[in-house]
Amino acid sequence: MTATTVSPYGQQRSALRALPAGGRVFGLSLDYGPLAPATARHAVRPVLEAWGLDGDRLYDVLLVVSELVTNAVTHALPPVTLHLHAAVEGSGRVQVHVTDGGPRTGTSSVAGNWAAARPEDEHGRGDVIVSALAGPTGTATGDDVGLDGLMDRWADLGAA
Repeated sequence: MTATTVSPYGQQRSALRALPAGGRVFGLSLDYGPLAPATARHAVRPVLEAWGLDGDRLYDVLLVVSELVTNAVTHALPPVTLHLHAAVEGSGRVQVHVTDGGPRTGTSSVAGNWAAARPEDEHGRGDVIVSALAGPTGTATGDDVGLDGLMDRWADLGAA
């Protein structure tokens, strides 16, 4: 499946790129709440290691997973699903996709929002971190990728 999004520079980019032969896929539905980022990291690490990632590349992917999942449970509605796509075993190229129920209406400081209750200086850097670690990043709407109103936020971490 391939969807097109538009970058801030007006360039069209593929949100989900076709994987070459030997590509690998991992998916995980996450409980919506403050434990989702840690759950995702703990589930993803052995998968990435089995795919041949280690060292800095492994930690970069884990950090991007954590940031995208945190963004979903902080600013979007459920459900939250994580997908990883690796091009070839050991190549180091991984696409991270987090699908959620789309943005909340109104303010992100909804009652019970654990992240919004944190001091201002403890959040707000996730997009900068993801952009620094990944190549292309983007967002596709459910209409773009056939997800019935859901949103897909993605980051492509190229080969190391």
